[in-house]
This record gives sequence, structure tokens and C-alpha cells, in this order.
Amino acid sequence: MSNQPIERGHRKVRRGEVVSDAMEKTVVVKVTRTYRHPLYKKVVKRASLHKVHDENNEARRGDFVQIVETRPISKTKRWRLERVITSSVEQE
Repeated sequence: MSNQPIERGHRKVRRGEVVSDAMEKTVVVKVTRTYRHPLYKKVVKRASLHKVHDENNEARRGDFVQIVETRPISKTKRWRLERVITSSVEQE
């Protein structure tokens, strides 16, 4: 056995806006991505909603957060809150 640390696989990281914080230890984050349409060359916006585990209930509605992919925490939660980038409380 070697004393090297165990290396984890690459985890997806996304940034998005919190659209709901009504649940306990869970927030819903809207991740918006833009891409160029392959035929018409117009910029298209697509959004997806992710249920994110927020252990300390620190994210609020309107916050911009960074989330990271993790093991399944519940039936629908596959993401974990990494950090709050900008807080909606600071903007007011």
C-alpha cells in the first residue's frame, strides 16, 4: 500500500440562480446555458433545474451559487452546494 491520497473522478461544476429555498436542506437551482444553433447560427438559451443539497441552509432565493455533482443523496438530489457566489441580501 502506498501513502498517496485517493484520487476522485472529475466532478461536474455548474453555476446558477437559486429559484426556491422552501425545502429543508434543499434548494432548487436554475442553470442556464447558451449555445449556437448548428443550422441557424442563432444563440439559443436552455435552462435546467437541479435539486441541490444545502447542509447549512445558507443559500436564499435570488442567490448566485456554484454547485458540484455528487453521489445520490435522495431520489432527486444529485448535486451539492459548493459556495454562494453572490448573495441577494448584499444586493438590496
